[in-house]
Amino acid sequence: MPDQQDENLITHLEALRSTLIKCFVALGVGLVPMFLAAPYCMDALIQIMIGDNNVSLNFFSPMEVFLLQIKVAVVLDLLICFPYIARQIWKFILPALYENERKFIKSVVLTSSTLFITGVLFCIFFILPLIINFGISFATTNINAVFGISNIIGIALWLSVVFGLMFQFPLITYSLIRSGITSYAAVKNKRPYVFVGILIISALLTPPDIVSQLMLTIPTYLLFEAGLFFAKRH
Repeated sequence: MPDQQDENLITHLEALRSTLIKCFVALGVGLVPMFLAAPYCMDALIQIMIGDNNVSLNFFSPMEVFLLQIKVAVVLDLLICFPYIARQIWKFILPALYENERKFIKSVVLTSSTLFITGVLFCIFFILPLIINFGISFATTNINAVFGISNIIGIALWLSVVFGLMFQFPLITYSLIRSGITSYAAVKNKRPYVFVGILIISALLTPPDIVSQLMLTIPTYLLFEAGLFFAKRH
């Protein structure tokens, strides 16, 4: 019996090792084309954020843009490879699940990916231009808006990931209630605490300005309410 348990453990470890190797190989293979695409993606992102505003973006060291392109390439690589990585992880855990658990997790993975992409796109096309316009509004004849490219792209990448993660709130709410971990009534009665919690998390994750904090807090709380609504209906 111990020998069989040891064999099962070794088999699982080998399967985990194979899964991790496939994921890292995929990331490694995708990094080169993503690095080549990074300058074009940066230009498109800057165009979306800046729009028609007359703002100059500057870099202050010879290697700054190069390192920034590597950072963008890594983020793009993770986003592009995410479906493949999720599929490999899914194949690894699938044999250990019951049929109803497989269906539930499969729907959760699909919904989670959709919500993450929606959050990223919402941030890029609506939130980032709003933040830039808010910052530019302080410019005067004596104060010019001159931004550092690392700061702008860094904020864009960080907020895009943050919005993608925070858009998971309806799924978390729905899953907690539908799985029986908590009840609809219990969550409903704690709405004020949830709002304060979202506000605190938003303040910690966003730059120190009220606009970006509210732009993350408001849609996140509305998504929480959406998750609560769908959990009640099903």
